[in-house]
Amino acid sequence: MSPHPSPSFTDVVAARMSRRNVLLSGALAVAAAGLSASPASARVRTGTGPGGAGPDTAELGFTAVPAGDADAVTLPAGYTAQTLAPWGQPIRAGGPAWRKDGSGSAADQALQIGSHHSGTHFFPLHRGPEGSRRGMLVINHESADPALLHHDAGTGAPAGDRVAKELAAQGVSVLEVELTGRGSWRVLDSRRNARITGTSPVTFSGPVGADHPALRTGRPAAGTLSNSGYGVTPWGTYLACEENTNAWFGTADPSWQPTRTQRRYGLSANGHGKRWHEADPRFDLAVNGNEPHRYGWVVEIDPFAAHRTPVKRTALGRFNHSSAAVTESGGRAVVYGGDDQDGGYLYKFVGDGPWKAHRSRGRSPLDHGTLHVARFGEDGTGRWLPLSHGQGPLTTALGWRDQADVLLRAREAADALGATSLDRPQQITVSPNSRDVYCALANGTGGHHPGQGSGSPRDTNPYGHVVRWREEDGAGAHDGFSWDVVVLGGDQAQGEGVLPGAGTFGSPKGLTFDAAGRLWIQTGISNHAVSQADHKDLGNNAVLVVAPRGEVRRFLTAPRGAEVTAAVLTPDMRTMFVSIQHPGERTAAWGEPTPENPRAVSDWPDRDPAGRPRSATVVVRRTDGGVIGAR
Repeated sequence: MSPHPSPSFTDVVAARMSRRNVLLSGALAVAAAGLSASPASARVRTGTGPGGAGPDTAELGFTAVPAGDADAVTLPAGYTAQTLAPWGQPIRAGGPAWRKDGSGSAADQALQIGSHHSGTHFFPLHRGPEGSRRGMLVINHESADPALLHHDAGTGAPAGDRVAKELAAQGVSVLEVELTGRGSWRVLDSRRNARITGTSPVTFSGPVGADHPALRTGRPAAGTLSNSGYGVTPWGTYLACEENTNAWFGTADPSWQPTRTQRRYGLSANGHGKRWHEADPRFDLAVNGNEPHRYGWVVEIDPFAAHRTPVKRTALGRFNHSSAAVTESGGRAVVYGGDDQDGGYLYKFVGDGPWKAHRSRGRSPLDHGTLHVARFGEDGTGRWLPLSHGQGPLTTALGWRDQADVLLRAREAADALGATSLDRPQQITVSPNSRDVYCALANGTGGHHPGQGSGSPRDTNPYGHVVRWREEDGAGAHDGFSWDVVVLGGDQAQGEGVLPGAGTFGSPKGLTFDAAGRLWIQTGISNHAVSQADHKDLGNNAVLVVAPRGEVRRFLTAPRGAEVTAAVLTPDMRTMFVSIQHPGERTAAWGEPTPENPRAVSDWPDRDPAGRPRSATVVVRRTDGGVIGAR
């Protein structure tokens, strides 16, 4: 069956909005934590708060940062930024020091903080006020840029050494951090600190167990790659999401031809040009066709015991996981995830019993339940369709061997069910007040497949938007939901600006609610588009905040070449950890780094004439010690 047999989100939204005559623009009038109106009935109005009144300026206590292209982390007056955990910093005292010329080895990198900081979370070590002063900071590392990782941009090093270092730069960093009496944070020399890399031991659980034939390669399973989004479980573990793992595979064998499933998962002879297969047969598709089956999962990590073997939870399905947002329904774990590709689907896993009961029996709540995929309807309702073997088209007679086969080929199973294609689903978050669920949709090119739209209310969608839904039971266990488009990104200079200048944005990727109900949006405009024609007035990537009554203000702008990939607060909301990914990478606006000049685009954060730009997690605080974003 061909992908996406059902109408795309473009078609669904266009039909619905035509009937309702709703203007899809303006501030997030009913979009943040309160959400007193249901998604099916809410109207989004240009520049207004609920009911059409002017924006509520009393809820945000800072002056918005203008869009800009400075090579810096820019914040409102009264705020400071401290670089806490940059790429290459050793995770333990006495570990290998950062080499600013890029000459460090793979062995060094495996004992240092990884590159390409992405999903980030803070886990308190104590209850009460002390919980906001000391905890475990967990950081995903999504990729590795040869131009900056290697001394010679990877052009002269032996292929094996190059690949080994790129494997070591990915994965996850787990760090114990502490607020000092001087108001700054530090990474402690703690035995809890750990690195999980592309070669660390891993195991599998759920329907696709470690001994499943599709995972057999003749060598032990190893590594987690392309970790982007994340989630946090009620029992205190971290869920790292593997995304875009097809990039690392390829082959030089001219006789190799992809299977239908391999094509559906983006595998090709050239991959993304990484050429790992030249040095390691593990990534050669002609030699080892099962290795890709070991990636594209959600990986569970205990942040307080990160030296334990991470577990890939296969009941959550295999695709480009961009999020693993966890909530509860009647004591059952509910996990929302999106497939980050143009035309990707939205998924929901529902546990089959109370998670506490599973854990009391020594079982993972994430191994027992049902994965669903979303179909959106024109009337503002939708259905969650179960990806269950033996139901509907997912039968043995139609080529589905068992439940493990369904989960290994989750994209194809969703195709068969007629799921709705979307514009690159990204981070998902649940409102702490209303329990409504939000998903950032980064952007889309349109024309996913012949006769299909772009997965957005626009024919093409370079700016992205945010969609939300409310579950039929208010918590996520039932099959029905109501939905709405909340807000569109856009550039006013192109006639696409749908918010005042202080709130314009493009390519939303991260969404985070704080305990007060403010919604924090992080953006990831790609480097070929940032500061270019149709994104010129949006400036560098940014963090924006949405007040509970709808006002949107830009809070932070990132250095050149960087995305903002996380913005998470401590429980007291007085510290925000913000991850800055790949500053200094090649851009259309400022050129590209070279071995002779790795600082061609950016020299953030070190400002060292002999150094190079570094991804990093920074600490944002108010100079008066107050609550971030508040008055």
